[in-house]
Amino acid sequence: MAEVSLTGVSKSFGEDIALADVSLTIPDGSFVVLLGPTGAGKTTTLRMVSGLDTPDAGRIEIAGRDMAALTPAQRDVAMVFQQYSLYPHLSVRQNLEFPLKSPILKTPQAQIDAKVGAVAEVLQISHKLDNKATALSGGEMQRVSIGRALVRDPQVYLMDEPLSSLDAKLRADLRVELKSIQADSGATMLYVTHDQIEAMTMATHVGVLDEGRLIQFGTPREIYENPVSIYAASRLGQPRMNVLPADVFGGAPQGAASIGLRPEHIQQGEGEDSLVKRVERLGDQTRLHLVFKDHDLITVTDAHTDLKDGDTVKIRPVSPHYFDAAGARVA
Repeated sequence: MAEVSLTGVSKSFGEDIALADVSLTIPDGSFVVLLGPTGAGKTTTLRMVSGLDTPDAGRIEIAGRDMAALTPAQRDVAMVFQQYSLYPHLSVRQNLEFPLKSPILKTPQAQIDAKVGAVAEVLQISHKLDNKATALSGGEMQRVSIGRALVRDPQVYLMDEPLSSLDAKLRADLRVELKSIQADSGATMLYVTHDQIEAMTMATHVGVLDEGRLIQFGTPREIYENPVSIYAASRLGQPRMNVLPADVFGGAPQGAASIGLRPEHIQQGEGEDSLVKRVERLGDQTRLHLVFKDHDLITVTDAHTDLKDGDTVKIRPVSPHYFDAAGARVA
C-alpha cells in the first residue's frame, strides 16, 4: 500500500471550478473519506488520483512517485464507480476473476479461486457466482463491482459512493465489512460519499470539501468536536448542529454572530424556559424539537422521558461553538 499526496491540485471544466488549490496527504494504510454535497469536488479528486482526468495545476504522488506521466493502468489503483460497470455477458465469477487474469498479474488459478470465494462470501454473493451479471439486482451488481476491486491488491483503492444503491441493511453490513477489510489488510483507501454516517463509522480521516476547496481535514472526532466553520460542522452529526444568534443565551465572545450547539450539548432541567414542539421517539433515544425565543432547535433526551408536546422544559448550553458572520469559528 502507499501514501497519496496532492499538492496544489486545481481543475476547471470551462468556467466551472471543480478543484481549487487542494493539498492533501492520504497516509499509508488510512481510510480517508471525502465528504461534501454534489459539486463539492469529491469525484473529481478521485479521477485525478486515478489518472482518468488530468489536473490543470499541481502535483499528485503515490508512494512518493509523480503520477503526471503515468496512465491509469500504470498507477496500480482499483476504482469502484457509483454506477456499477460489469461485463454483462460474463457470470459473476468471471467478472470477479477478470482483474486477476490480467497478463500483467498472471495470478495462478488456485489463488484466483481462493480470492474470488473469500470476497464473494464477504459480499454475500456466493450463491450468485454462476449467474450472469444481467440476472442480478442493482444492489447485487454493485456488490460485484466492489468485489472486482477487492480481489486485487493495488496500491490504492478508490471508491465513489459504492454503497449508495444498496438497501439500508446491506449498506450497514458492508460499512462494517469494508472497514474490517481495510483495517485487516492495511489498505490505503480513498472513499467518496455525501453520507455522514459512512464518514463517521468508517474513516480514519475525513476531508470536508466545498465548491472545490478543502475546508477541513482530520479524524471524524476532531471535525465533529472542533469544526473550523459552520459548514464543516454541518457535514457531521445527526441531527445537525443547532445554529442560533450568538446572543440568544448571552455571554457570547466578541466577534461572534452565531452559536452552534450539538443536540447533546443542550442541558435540560436548568436555565431558561423552552417549549416542547414535538417529541420524536426513536427507541434507543428521544429527540425533542424545541422552540426557544422563537428559534427552533433539536436536542436529545432519555428514551423513556415523560415529556410531551406542549410541555415546557428549562435548557442551557454546554460546550457551545461560536462562529463569526462569515461562518468561521471564533475561538
